[in-house]
Amino acid sequence: MTNRKPKDLDKAWKIRQMTNKRELGRREIRNLFYIFCEGENTEPEYFKCFPINTETKVTAIGLGRSKTALVEKAIDLLTKDGLMKRQANFDPDRQLWVVFDFDFRGDVKEAGDFNNAIKLAQKKGIRVAYSNDSFELWFVLHYQYQTTALTRREYYQILSSKLNCNYEEDGKTKEFSKSLYRIFLTDQPTAIQNAKRLHDSKFYDYFCDQNPCTTVYELVEELNKCLRT
Repeated sequence: MTNRKPKDLDKAWKIRQMTNKRELGRREIRNLFYIFCEGENTEPEYFKCFPINTETKVTAIGLGRSKTALVEKAIDLLTKDGLMKRQANFDPDRQLWVVFDFDFRGDVKEAGDFNNAIKLAQKKGIRVAYSNDSFELWFVLHYQYQTTALTRREYYQILSSKLNCNYEEDGKTKEFSKSLYRIFLTDQPTAIQNAKRLHDSKFYDYFCDQNPCTTVYELVEELNKCLRT
């Protein structure tokens, strides 16, 4: 994964915050979501497509960073805007989230990085939608209850078959990512049920040992509370 340059990230964040402030001045916003994602297309575009109500504002941004580096950059951006104040109490009206994978590549240091990233976020009052090993596990759970650990490529193969495309090449593009919410919506209740069941079965394992497991369903449930009626 190629990290986005710090100046580019800071500029993108400032632009989003300027837009947010203009919107906050025009309408009453009761629920704020700030979602910082590892991926630059799949995750942010998926979450931005939730049809939220006019009292909710969702800011989802892909930082192109993973684990601790992602959490630290999210904290940096939020702190500069004063959004970390009182966050240790997990303000329900201003939800801060990070979304990232374990994405194990054979380096033993990655396990510690993954565990530390989750603990750091939680300590700072930031909620974590983590996946072990890949975010695509969340999508696969729309179709099946998955108890066997798979590689990222194996998840891609399942999705390629289900979606009738080359997911690794075409499914990761920004334009295709914008269609993911619609594609998976019908089976979303099944995915939530499967993800909860899987998470419960791994609850007593350390984060890096919870494979397969995803807590993306927790963020999805929070967004679902703010859908248009």
